[in-house]
Amino acid sequence: MGQDSEKIQELQALEQNLQTLSLQRQAFTFEISESEHALQELKNSQGDVYKIVGQVMVLKGRDELAQDLERKLKLLNLRMKAIESQEKELLEKSESLRDEFSRVK
Repeated sequence: MGQDSEKIQELQALEQNLQTLSLQRQAFTFEISESEHALQELKNSQGDVYKIVGQVMVLKGRDELAQDLERKLKLLNLRMKAIESQEKELLEKSESLRDEFSRVK
């Protein structure tokens, strides 16, 4: 009975981790979308461009700002891939544990 209890706790922990990763993925998806939109607006805009730093808008060079956004997007996409990989691994473990339970019962 103790081993079943441990597996149930492990399954609950896996599902909790999956939920946390799902929330992180949603946040990164939103941030990627916002950054892509900002980069597109930057490319389509004319005149001066500004970057918000804290509570101040600072005049910024167009190329420098585009490079900043592109670096940010690369980093966000790398993080997203890592989260998706972790999610896949946890889902496989979760499914494996569920299969064990269904075979035992």
